[in-house]
Amino acid sequence: MTQYASASVRETILQILAERKLGPAGEHDPLFSSGLLDSLAATEVLIQLESEYGVDLSDEDFDISRIDTLHSLEEMIEAQPGPRPG
Repeated sequence: MTQYASASVRETILQILAERKLGPAGEHDPLFSSGLLDSLAATEVLIQLESEYGVDLSDEDFDISRIDTLHSLEEMIEAQPGPRPG
């Protein structure tokens, strides 16, 4: 994955926060577990991860804490093997 992908997800999250008139989140600030982002925001982020970056979230052992901070989200994206074909 490229740094562009990470920047795009970061931009999405910061846009969601701005739309809800919430302050920006730091690298390691909890997004979901703190309630800063709700289940609707989580769904939006998860859809973007799956559709744009090929992240497979169908694993029944997936834990949202793996994407609870901007830092952990970026790590997950960068760990992907490459852009999805298509």
